[in-house]
Amino acid sequence: MSKSTDERGRIYLPKDVRERFGDKYRIVELPSHIALFPVDDDPLEGIRAAVGDAFEGDDADQLKSDARKRIAQEVEDEAAERSSERED
Repeated sequence: MSKSTDERGRIYLPKDVRERFGDKYRIVELPSHIALFPVDDDPLEGIRAAVGDAFEGDDADQLKSDARKRIAQEVEDEAAERSSERED
């Protein structure tokens, strides 16, 4: 599908595209092009729909807490690794 922008830079998506993917999109700039990705009204529900029951039983606060703990541990491990490399 090819679309052009109007004089104000807007792109109009056909009705069937909006019905299929929704009205909200994230614009991602890549080195050679841009891409539109649909954004769900509830992003967490969108992720759950995409990955099945991988997050079943977890609420958003628990997922955030777990992610922060994993990131903190990765940072700590990386700092320890760099420190031991300097000592060698």
